[in-house]
Amino acid sequence: MQKVQAYGAHEQGAALTPFNYELPDLGSDQVDIKVESCGICHSDLSVLDNEWGISSYPAVAGHEVIGIVTARGSNATTVEVGQRVGLGWFSKSCMHCRYCMGGDHNLCQTVEATILGRFGGFADVVRCNVEWAIPLPAELDAASAGPLFCAGITVFNAIVQSGIRPTQRVGVIGIGGLGHLALQFLTKWGCEVTAFTSSVEKGNEAKHFGAHYVVNSRDSAAMEGLVGKYDFILNTTNANLDWAAYINALAPKGRLHTVGAVPDPIPVPVFPILLGQKSVGASPLGSPATIQDMLSFCARHKIAPTIEPFPMAEINKAIERLRSGKARYRVVLTR
Repeated sequence: MQKVQAYGAHEQGAALTPFNYELPDLGSDQVDIKVESCGICHSDLSVLDNEWGISSYPAVAGHEVIGIVTARGSNATTVEVGQRVGLGWFSKSCMHCRYCMGGDHNLCQTVEATILGRFGGFADVVRCNVEWAIPLPAELDAASAGPLFCAGITVFNAIVQSGIRPTQRVGVIGIGGLGHLALQFLTKWGCEVTAFTSSVEKGNEAKHFGAHYVVNSRDSAAMEGLVGKYDFILNTTNANLDWAAYINALAPKGRLHTVGAVPDPIPVPVFPILLGQKSVGASPLGSPATIQDMLSFCARHKIAPTIEPFPMAEINKAIERLRSGKARYRVVLTR
């Protein structure tokens, strides 16, 4: 039995308090990870606050984990005890369905989320199946790499799945935890990149992350001047937007793609997408293989999240920092 010391919420929206529990005997395909750091994502807040109506309590969130493998099951031979790995939103897939067998483990119909129906990384130990314990390249900084396993792979997978080419013009909506990484990826991909933001301060920072142009998304005249320009526009926000304006900004065969959990249905006018053969899509996080590709890409191009670190003991302070909307750009808990 593995004893775990964690921080959990015992009811919806409650402050996190120390919470101890025991894990059962380690399964043959499982590994235990000693948590070194863990990013905090808006999805963690959604689970703690039961925004999706599927949380159970006590809730131990945390799914941007970096840590050291301390134990492995008899079949978990793809990692070594003592190896540094990362763990993101998913913690187990069935490994035999057509999606897993095709390399799309993230689309497995029985895929297990790290913080839904089980305990996550706001703890000293977290457990997962070995396929989701992804070795961290030595070139990447362990203290700041955690957000790559959620924010990073979310936008990277969208780029891969959309078949983005280095000759294309692309836009990124929202310069936050996901957006600041999307700018770095797309710039290093070779694209001409525009950042859409309503914040002057973030506009200046967007250029630091590689944006060639910045557009004020609340400036209707500026938006009207972009009709037919972009091959790909990636929405990283959780907000309801002027979707028609972004669809009009797409070039023929352009794609508006969202990775943000937009609260309301997206209205899609048929004629602009029909006449321009445009599309609207979305995607979740990526497969283990895509995560490995992303990490290699980050190592090669020196891409890293910008973080604000907090000691794990100050977890409630860290959560409030995220809630404030002022974090630049990802809050990370450290031990």
